[in-house]
Amino acid sequence: MRTLFFLISILQFSSIWAQTNPKKEDSIQQKTEQLKEVIVSANTILGSKFEIKNKTGSASYISEEELKKFSHTNINRVLQTVPGINIYEEDGFGLRPNISLRGTSPERSAKINLMEDGILIAPAPYSAPAAYYFPTIGRMQAIEVLKGSSQIQYGPNTTGGAINMISSRIPDKFSGRASIAAGNYDSRNTQLVIGDSYKNFGFVTDYFNYNSDGFKNLDGGGNTGFDKSDYSAKFRVNSNLDAITYQSLTFKIQYSEEEANETYLGLTDEDFEESPFRRYRASSEDVMNAEHQQYQLTHFIRLSSSLDISTTGYLNKFKRNWYKLDDVNLGERVSISNILSSPQNFPLEYQTILGNENTQDDVMGVKANNRTYTSNGVQSIAKLRWGSDWLQTLEAGIRYHEDDEDRFQWVDRYAFLNNELIRTTVGEKGSDANRISGAKALAAHLLYTLKVENLTLTPGLRYENITLTRMDYGTNDPSRTGQDLSIRENKVNVWIPGIGANYRFNNDFSVFGGVHKGFSPPSNTPGQNAEESINYEVGTRFSVKGLQGELVGFYNDYQNLLGSDLAATGGTGSLDQFNAGEVRVSGIEFLLNYNLLYNKSEKFKLPLSISYTLTDTEFLTSFDSNEDIYGVVTKGDEIPYIAKNQLNATFGLEHKKFEVNLNSRYTGAFRTRSGLGSIPENFKVDSNFIVDLSASYFLNENFTLSTNIINLFNTKYAVSRVPAGLRPGHPFGINFSVAYGF
Repeated sequence: MRTLFFLISILQFSSIWAQTNPKKEDSIQQKTEQLKEVIVSANTILGSKFEIKNKTGSASYISEEELKKFSHTNINRVLQTVPGINIYEEDGFGLRPNISLRGTSPERSAKINLMEDGILIAPAPYSAPAAYYFPTIGRMQAIEVLKGSSQIQYGPNTTGGAINMISSRIPDKFSGRASIAAGNYDSRNTQLVIGDSYKNFGFVTDYFNYNSDGFKNLDGGGNTGFDKSDYSAKFRVNSNLDAITYQSLTFKIQYSEEEANETYLGLTDEDFEESPFRRYRASSEDVMNAEHQQYQLTHFIRLSSSLDISTTGYLNKFKRNWYKLDDVNLGERVSISNILSSPQNFPLEYQTILGNENTQDDVMGVKANNRTYTSNGVQSIAKLRWGSDWLQTLEAGIRYHEDDEDRFQWVDRYAFLNNELIRTTVGEKGSDANRISGAKALAAHLLYTLKVENLTLTPGLRYENITLTRMDYGTNDPSRTGQDLSIRENKVNVWIPGIGANYRFNNDFSVFGGVHKGFSPPSNTPGQNAEESINYEVGTRFSVKGLQGELVGFYNDYQNLLGSDLAATGGTGSLDQFNAGEVRVSGIEFLLNYNLLYNKSEKFKLPLSISYTLTDTEFLTSFDSNEDIYGVVTKGDEIPYIAKNQLNATFGLEHKKFEVNLNSRYTGAFRTRSGLGSIPENFKVDSNFIVDLSASYFLNENFTLSTNIINLFNTKYAVSRVPAGLRPGHPFGINFSVAYGF
């Protein structure tokens, strides 16, 4: 596979230099502008806010200017302005988010397509998609979110949608920026970006580091924060812009390393009420160490004014070891999730994790969740445009992809001695999990776009052929000789159709809608069915006297919803999936943007943005699940971890010399286990209302001074009950920064 990728790259690279003279009848300026538009969109979904207007499905584009308003490094806070997104937090920093689009299962964002520069970026998108790695948001230049019928271009998950993060682009001229920020909890952010373009060469490099000592207080003291550094670079060689056949070859390389003193151990209800930022002493050894590598080689060719092809070979590598408390054994093993959800049933185990008394040897198990991931493939997308009265576009794409997850885990046993954790037994590597899960997938899609006057139609078809495997060497074969090897395989072959339509009555008002098949791959369990649904949406976009907005209604009809056994949701972490039967998810998405000084002032702007999401869920079948967040499900129950109501409002004051922005977010209460009616307190996360504030002063065209405040009113609130116990949201946080750009 990698040899094929290398040969394709060499052939494409060599063809760049075989160029001829430009056409006399085409002006260089016109061709340059056309090419810029095409090149920018080569690794994007939308490319700009303008493209949203004619989309036949719901879409959002968060621009560089919008990202700069609050300078968030937390993806949860960045996405809170986008309707249709449900998120539950975990660590307060957004290191490992849980994102749902239109009611998909949010756990570790495993049911949506996560991409960076148009390439799948989850550790193993098919065989192990749980997002234990997430790209550094601070180095992103824009973020695109696509929902609805036209998302079938992007797979394998087609139910909720896709999120594409666009990293720093190669600039048109020599430019760069540098920024440094510092705040409470000893938090610091540093970024340095520099790039340039010449006639036949361009580059950009980006360094980003963010770290903090953490806002939680570990019993006995200790760092509860993290430190993550991210390095990336892009290099492009290209033919002359006025060449008859324009070509470019772009190489991207990225590396990140992270050390996070994070834990799965939360708090009991009583302890959370008394001290929400406390951390029990038994989590003092918990730490995540991770490294990520990314390589991309993209060849772009414009064969004519109507045909261009973009081909990318990619390789992503991720390795991590989350070393964290897993259980307490005082004669019988009890998971930390069970201890904290029912401390009255396990009083001795609860006292043990407090660490106030000495214990016998081997009482506590700290698991080394040691895993490596590889994801690689080649994808090519061709776009053909023709017609005058009837403008038509045919997009054809094909991708061959392979990924795998290698688990080689063990459990060390610990005891408390003089209020300190002491390792008493070193576990044998591979004795907890010793297996490789993998996937090979061939995917293809066709999307036809027809524009006739004010009507746009986009029928499309996607194909996925997936082989999922698992090789389990057993816990007694660390050398992997194969003496206890068991192999299993599951194959999926699916066609995913969809169609969308958009009709523009005028430049200020349009309606759109569509229907498409939703799909998510099953696990490698033989015979297990994939997740399937039929999804509908209808909406309108409008712009009246400066008032811009979008109103969308959606209905997702699941024939088979899949749940996953994740440690992050209180399970065993096997990743085995189970059938959750028929489910209905429906809702409303609303977005409104307006400048309160529209046509009243040229010096000032008062932008106001309001977004609202209503998500209603219902199981249509009854079943009994061993998974912690589902439990015994009765027909009519609601899906856990999906807030029914979410409201976000952003208000700003803008001037050429300064800018102030206030963002407020209401998240309704949600249940942490399936149920109906009023939510029991022990299965509930209460509603919250959080306000963030930012301000910037532009000293000149180069220097900017800024301050950002997270949780302005220092609201104490819970964000989840998983992986094990109640977890707090980020308290009041403030940082000051200085930035220089040229």
